[in-house]
Amino acid sequence: MTGPIVKLVNIFPNAYDNFIATARTCYSARGIVGVDDVAEGMGEPSEIERRRARKHALAESLFRAGHHTTLQHTHAQFALDRVSRHFIWSFLHSHPFYNSEQVSQRYVAMKDDSFHLPETLTGRSREIYLACARRQMEDYHWLSQALCPPVEAEYYARYKGRQGARRAVSDIRKKAREAARYALPVATHAYLYHTISVITLLRYHRVAQEFDTSAEQRRVVAAMAEALLQREPDFAHILQEPMPIQETPEYAFFFANNMHEADAENAARFTAEFDDQLGDATSIMIDWGAYNEHTLASSVRETLGIARGGLSDGEAIECVLNPARNRLLGEPMNLSTLSKLSRTLFHPHYTFRKKLSHSADSQDQRHRLTPGSRPILMRHYTGQPDCVTPAIMLKDDAIKRRYDDSMSATWETINKLLAIGESPEDAAYLLPNAVSVRFTESGDLLNLHHKMAMRLCFNAQEEIWRASIEEALAIARVNPLIGRWLLPPCALRKHAGQKPVCPEGDRYCGVPVWRTEIDEYQRII
Repeated sequence: MTGPIVKLVNIFPNAYDNFIATARTCYSARGIVGVDDVAEGMGEPSEIERRRARKHALAESLFRAGHHTTLQHTHAQFALDRVSRHFIWSFLHSHPFYNSEQVSQRYVAMKDDSFHLPETLTGRSREIYLACARRQMEDYHWLSQALCPPVEAEYYARYKGRQGARRAVSDIRKKAREAARYALPVATHAYLYHTISVITLLRYHRVAQEFDTSAEQRRVVAAMAEALLQREPDFAHILQEPMPIQETPEYAFFFANNMHEADAENAARFTAEFDDQLGDATSIMIDWGAYNEHTLASSVRETLGIARGGLSDGEAIECVLNPARNRLLGEPMNLSTLSKLSRTLFHPHYTFRKKLSHSADSQDQRHRLTPGSRPILMRHYTGQPDCVTPAIMLKDDAIKRRYDDSMSATWETINKLLAIGESPEDAAYLLPNAVSVRFTESGDLLNLHHKMAMRLCFNAQEEIWRASIEEALAIARVNPLIGRWLLPPCALRKHAGQKPVCPEGDRYCGVPVWRTEIDEYQRII
């Protein structure tokens, strides 16, 4: 096993000079300032040095003053390999300002020994860690095979005409693998393209030592920053040193209260309290705007310039949310933020408290404009198995026993590592994809509408699909004029008169969802 691989594959040319040029354009009476206008150019060495010093002084002044939009113009695209899923969840995807395309565990089989091994683990601790990770890989491969028969039964119940088809065999394997991955450790490696602006990379570098995966973060982010400086060395003038973890607010709280990163007794009290509020649900709505529907309707009227007497609340909401009247909602691209009328959907807000597996939450957090306050994961560690079980696992007793045994063995190993003094950060990498993540998530209606359209589709991952159903129904209970239009893509396209109704082509889920009410949705795989 080797460490992370970081390659800068694309960056805007002359990035540093572009940063300066965009800043000077703000105050230019002669038009756009070009990159060539800020370059040192030719001339006497003293004059070149004077221009260079002036440029760096401006850069440092802009940076200190917080004028950072000038650094958003340049984007850098990295190819990252051999980075852990835990690092991606905790750091790379924990904010809105990025774009990633990463290998899917749903469709690509994981390879043995493809997992993160903390460098600080040595001797007996290293042996314990490796034995657990390899056993988890064995469980994953066993479950991938054992789940094929129950998946096959569910698959052919949905696709009655695909018996024996080559595609069916492939689909069944993928669906079995999708559930089996819950046994994999969050240490499992991934590879991805990750694109960010320069200011985001500078922010990464400053906070790279925060919880949960500080050692891996420091290593990967340092390599990203080094790759930037090799291409554009002048950025060294504004690249800050990483903030020590002791200066982060989370660490400061723990230190002031004599707390540790892992505290099983406190975690048990917290998780019991959280789960008691959640009940049997995956997601519950805990807050919403008291005047959501009226505010939405009023904003529609103001956009159109119509007095209340000319357009009722119900009619106004139909104008913006009924795809038959707002045809943009049936388009394959999300055009809502570019539409004057659709932007009224920004005003209603909803907040949910929810519990998902690490695997499902890694999907959920990709909806970066419905942000969540995700935890320092080991602060929720109780020392007892605390995980989500995919519905298909319940179809076979032998499979369920193997899965439960895998979870128990994993928690026993983590407890053993903690007992011999290994850090919670290192031990946490052995947590399975199934581990429960508890958090609160909020969103405006515009971005929730888009999220529901993606995740109410029967092709969405089963766990996040169930959470989305609960959230759509919760919204409909308090705001029925709004909630009735939270629908999957096929239903939106049906109302918009788009053909074909399902946009997925040969990925069609096999169910005419557009003919079914949300509270009647059913699926196992």
